[in-house]
Amino acid sequence: MIDIIDFNDRWLKAWSDKDVPGLLGFYAADCVYKDAQTAAGLIGHEALGGYLTGLFAAMPPTIYTPEETWAIDGGYCGRWYAAMGPDGAAGRLRGFDLVILKDDQITLNEVYIHQMPA
Repeated sequence: MIDIIDFNDRWLKAWSDKDVPGLLGFYAADCVYKDAQTAAGLIGHEALGGYLTGLFAAMPPTIYTPEETWAIDGGYCGRWYAAMGPDGAAGRLRGFDLVILKDDQITLNEVYIHQMPA
């Protein structure tokens, strides 16, 4: 059984590091990824890797901090905060991920975010 708190912490660290190859290691080859910009979904490493490369190039340095993680059937849900730029000067986000796992890899990731006050 996977330790979802450890998994989530390491995964969000890879997001903070903008580590595309490292992030793809968390995802199954045929994963489905959805966020506000990709509501129809991206399928597979090639599509997700291309998207993340462009996203990270357009974003200031961002630190993702886990808030809460809880198990659900087949995976987990996790809430987090993100501070963009030094001390969040470029913006702050609060987010929520639905993560479905198979063999310790993400098969489905749906991301929901909203902006926080400065």
